[in-house]
Amino acid sequence: MTKFDNFTSSSHRHSTNNDAVSHKADEALPDVPNGPASRLVRTLRSIRSAIKSRGGIGATFSYCRGIVRREGLAGLHARLLRVTADQTLDELYVEWISRYDTVDDPARDAIRKAVEELPAKPLLSLVVPTYQTPERYLREMVDSVRAQLYPHWQLCIADDASSDPSVRRVLEEYAALDSRINFVVRSANGHISEASNSALALAKGDFVGLLDHDDTLPEHALYVVARYIGKHPHARLFYSDEDKLLPDGTRSTPYFKCDWNPELILGQNMFSHFGVYETALLHEVGGFRKGFEGSQDHDLILRCIERAGHESVVHIPHVLYHWRVIAGSTATSIDEKPYALQASIKAVSQHLHRLGIDATVAPAFAGTHMLRVKYPRPTEPPLVSIIIPTRDGVKLLRQCVNSLFAKTTYPAFEILIVDNDSVEPETHAYFTKLVRCDNVRIIRDERPFNFSALNNVAARQARGNYLCLLNNDIEVISPDWLDEMMSHAVRPENGAVGAALWYPDETLQHGGVLVGVADLAGHMHHRLWRGNAGYFGRGALAQNVTAVTAACLVVRKSLFEAVGGFNEELAVAFNDVDFCLRLRRTGYRNVYTPFAQLYHHESATRGTDLHAEARVRFEHEINLMKRIWNDDLLVDPFYNPNLASCDSPLFTPAFPPRIGQFD
Repeated sequence: MTKFDNFTSSSHRHSTNNDAVSHKADEALPDVPNGPASRLVRTLRSIRSAIKSRGGIGATFSYCRGIVRREGLAGLHARLLRVTADQTLDELYVEWISRYDTVDDPARDAIRKAVEELPAKPLLSLVVPTYQTPERYLREMVDSVRAQLYPHWQLCIADDASSDPSVRRVLEEYAALDSRINFVVRSANGHISEASNSALALAKGDFVGLLDHDDTLPEHALYVVARYIGKHPHARLFYSDEDKLLPDGTRSTPYFKCDWNPELILGQNMFSHFGVYETALLHEVGGFRKGFEGSQDHDLILRCIERAGHESVVHIPHVLYHWRVIAGSTATSIDEKPYALQASIKAVSQHLHRLGIDATVAPAFAGTHMLRVKYPRPTEPPLVSIIIPTRDGVKLLRQCVNSLFAKTTYPAFEILIVDNDSVEPETHAYFTKLVRCDNVRIIRDERPFNFSALNNVAARQARGNYLCLLNNDIEVISPDWLDEMMSHAVRPENGAVGAALWYPDETLQHGGVLVGVADLAGHMHHRLWRGNAGYFGRGALAQNVTAVTAACLVVRKSLFEAVGGFNEELAVAFNDVDFCLRLRRTGYRNVYTPFAQLYHHESATRGTDLHAEARVRFEHEINLMKRIWNDDLLVDPFYNPNLASCDSPLFTPAFPPRIGQFD
């Protein structure tokens, strides 16, 4: 391979191994051996766990039948493989809970003392609509609120005309026991939105938390919320991490969320659960809306964001909500409440319409409640200058250029090939052929290899208002790849836009870049198999990210120039991360879209060892990045301090977390 065969600024190597649990993680699973027999045992245990998590054999059969109907037997097989992996993660999570998320008596005493020392003690109202709630679950929900170590709360329950007399009996019992519990019984069933509004009418607190009638809160939940309200006086909206509560009481499937992500909230309701709203804001937007049942909270948060702004939202990186898994719950399967998907599509569509954004909304992929927003291409597509640095490697370059011409549906582009001192006659013959095309230019640059400098010199000569930085080992998969990337790039709030880059073996090379992992930065969902949605769908949803790889990056030329282009001191590694960080510092959002898909023929089996000269350069560029960015490289807002950053696969629990238990 020539030096340009894997020519990219994404030399920030993803050193974590996503195909195996690390040694540190293995320490949490001493009873899980390896070998064919143990794998069979693990698979059987996984199937048993899946049946429990789906609410029983009947619900599991219904779920599997839906998968086969949509995706065939191959889809069901892929899900079974993922179930086995999820079982391993759940075993890790049990150990993680015991070490880092268990409240003992000394912790309870410390929290009670800390509550007394809080400078402000806001009243927190919990809004709960109930309907035909099984008595056991209703009691567990109420008991979890009464067990709160933070005492300044109000429980507001509206029963939506349940025919089961036990619901009212239980509510009356608890209201008599605790004056902080208020309830109302509706005279007629109005569904969840109207019932929620009835409960909201009882709220007297400064903030309102939404709690489902069969879910529970850990005993420290409201204390942590109160602390964050005090730490962020500007905020009007708070949301936490969550997990699922299996029928036997076991906690599983933690969703350790990223900080607020304006693009991701359109694809999934990451705000729930545990969502906490300023009460005044809820009244300003008119509470819940009828007609959005099943996704009424998604509609609510989008309307609140329109009023309060994205900067008013704060993420609380603690598991403060346990979402119960029972038959009939969307925690089990989207098939349980198909109307919720249509309500979510309606909520996002109307939100975009109110913002004056012309876009279509549809399921992101088959069998999901997650969404894709498809923004339109500009009516008059602006010219895009596609910049491809190369040195020889004509076979890869020809494949790249041919795929651009044969498959790209975007109509307005030019190609600038930056020839970094190619010497092979076949390469120069190909250049001679290419320049006969009106929209292809060859820029000769004989300097020693410097990825940043090569792109900078081409950007200065680009005629387009938009730049597309592209490696010479890229091959187009989806013909609308540039349409998709440009639909994000033309939005004024966005900076760099990145695409899904797949290895030829159909595993993911690039799904957005995280900082603070591996040596310094790494790819999200590296080696994810095609068809796998990744961690809570994040491998398959458009979202804001800290950085994207310059192996395929689109940005406005004016923005490229405004932040000074690429830093030429970063000749090979991390120049795209540095560039994206400068865009973010200037106030722009970087975007990853999985709906622009290309092959990246970088070797999927190449190791991370570097020869001596390259290692020296690599370490120099790491140190330079640390001097430039300092603490900005330690924490990625689009990851989570409870997730592993090194030594273990990404999106697995961190041992230990990078945040204190109640910080």
